[in-house]
Amino acid sequence: MKAITLEQTAQFLKEYDKYLILMHKSPDGDTIGCGYGLCMALRSIGKKADVLCGDPVPLIYKYFTDCVSNEGFEPEYIVSVDVATTKLLSGKALEYQDRIDLCIDHHGSNTGFAKYGYVNGKTSSCAEIIKDLLDIMKVDITKDIANAVFTGICTDTGCFKYASVSPETHRAAADLMEKGAQSGYICYMMFDNKSKSKMMLEKMVLDTLEYYCDGQIAFVLTTLGMIEKSGAVESDLDGIASIPRQIEGVKIGITMKEKENGECRFSVRTSEEIDASAICSQFGGGGHKAAAGCSIHKALPEAKKDMLEACIKMLEGNV
Repeated sequence: MKAITLEQTAQFLKEYDKYLILMHKSPDGDTIGCGYGLCMALRSIGKKADVLCGDPVPLIYKYFTDCVSNEGFEPEYIVSVDVATTKLLSGKALEYQDRIDLCIDHHGSNTGFAKYGYVNGKTSSCAEIIKDLLDIMKVDITKDIANAVFTGICTDTGCFKYASVSPETHRAAADLMEKGAQSGYICYMMFDNKSKSKMMLEKMVLDTLEYYCDGQIAFVLTTLGMIEKSGAVESDLDGIASIPRQIEGVKIGITMKEKENGECRFSVRTSEEIDASAICSQFGGGGHKAAAGCSIHKALPEAKKDMLEACIKMLEGNV
């Protein structure tokens, strides 16, 4: 992948006409906010643009996703947002994995799969990059675009509490608020509004809590049966990955999610001295130093054993 500047990224997007924007599987607020925000921005300057995610986009984001319906044209250029590796693509998006022209990302573990790429691992979120990009492109940021990009920033920063948050992050968020972003509503919907099914699921997840290494590792599990019993939808799983790391004394929090295809999906959250990305990269995943993810294609007990062994080894190496 040829690394390019943000100014060159802006020039690329202004130069051509038909773009398809790919988002990663199990989409979160950052990839969704980036995908839809960039799509609306490109359309506003006369380009054709569509978004594509291999998994359903949760309805909780409909306050801005409802603003975009796919136009169904044949794209000339493929762009990925908040995607660190093509292993994070799924469904129809996989059809484009070998022809991605431009990657915009903030993961230091990015595998360089695109023809061109702007990757800034020091940025709080991919959405913060998108905000800077739209400013360079001199896009008129509407309320809907502002809502999308603000959502990406606030969700990937844990409502502005993670170490990745900088003064520039707050300035970007403030400017989006001035452009119409409904900050109070968005933060409430993303962090404080919980359905009864989500509350039931969280209770069941807490019942699976296990400690290892004298309480320095905490493990929780979400099974297909728990999701079915609680009536939870995909968006109800948001935030569950943070639960084990919130416990006093825990340095590595592991959340394991059983998937229908036999895949076990892991989210790892760590304290400052432990590299979550280094743990997940052993299984083909990646992310950030304090938050990363991966998949292991084994039965639940074997997948759990492999992940715990990797985490214990990492913890012992940092004692």
